[in-house]
Amino acid sequence: MTDQPDQGRRLVLGAVATGGLAATPILAHSQKVQTMAKPLVDPTSAYPKPPFPKQQQPWPGLTSQMDPRPDHGEASYKGSGRLAGRKALLTGGDSGIGRAAAIAYAREGADVAINYLPAEEPDAQEVAKLIGDAGRKAVLIPGDIKDEAFCQKLVAEAVARLGGLDILVNNAARQISRDSILDITTLDFDETYKTNVYAMFWITKAAVPHLKPGSTIINTASVNAYEPSENLLDYASTKGAIMIFSKALAKQLAPKGIRVNAVAPGPFWTPLQVTGGQPADKLPEFGADSPMGRAGQPAELAGIYVLLASPESSYSTGQVFAAVGGRGGP
Repeated sequence: MTDQPDQGRRLVLGAVATGGLAATPILAHSQKVQTMAKPLVDPTSAYPKPPFPKQQQPWPGLTSQMDPRPDHGEASYKGSGRLAGRKALLTGGDSGIGRAAAIAYAREGADVAINYLPAEEPDAQEVAKLIGDAGRKAVLIPGDIKDEAFCQKLVAEAVARLGGLDILVNNAARQISRDSILDITTLDFDETYKTNVYAMFWITKAAVPHLKPGSTIINTASVNAYEPSENLLDYASTKGAIMIFSKALAKQLAPKGIRVNAVAPGPFWTPLQVTGGQPADKLPEFGADSPMGRAGQPAELAGIYVLLASPESSYSTGQVFAAVGGRGGP
């Protein structure tokens, strides 16, 4: 039996060397790929462009009330078993980027737990149904991650109900636009840092003892980590902290076989923007100044979160993956 692979290899190499390798199988395969190819899609016109209708929502906002409604891949994302049997916990999994990742993870074969604020329950229920429709287990854990005790409970409950944990996505964020440092209160600063940085630290610290070699941690940073907006002083500084936290933790956990990476989105159309994340008068033109002339849609990030959670990116750790529509990059 051990002779067969070598014999086949000699035949192929011999044929190549003598120019006698039949072209028909390769040509047939090429033709098959061509017939299965999808038409090219122009990314500049694939999704809605500004101007958007004027709109504002109270924090934390709901996807169902946005106009246009964001695309999280509900109708477009097709899985192929890349995360079969995996168990994922995502914060901010009810809407925006977290929702897109949760849908993609389920369709790739993972069971998914999502955290969100109680006010976001309607969005969370929609995600739970989409996960269930993909044939996977959905675990809903509402609560405020600004509380350390809740963060510890969140991880413990996710591990218990999922039967383990091997993908952690720290994604939930607070973003409030302020024109001047004089307009940022200590309470504002504290809540932004607790949501974006402290919670990531608390949740990750609770999760690491449960992660086995091959597990992954993905943190959502931002273009603001390296190209900060002047009206997002506190938010931008948290995203810089997330980027450095991810790089340092990656070095610490690499010997244990646990990878840590960050994703740095640019302007994406999510509830963050309509709940004070952008100045109300500038929101209709959100994303118009990007080279693509539009904001990104959460669905356009799903593939990056899947890649970083899968073994396909097994040699990538401590990296920052950008999706910014053409402007800047880590």
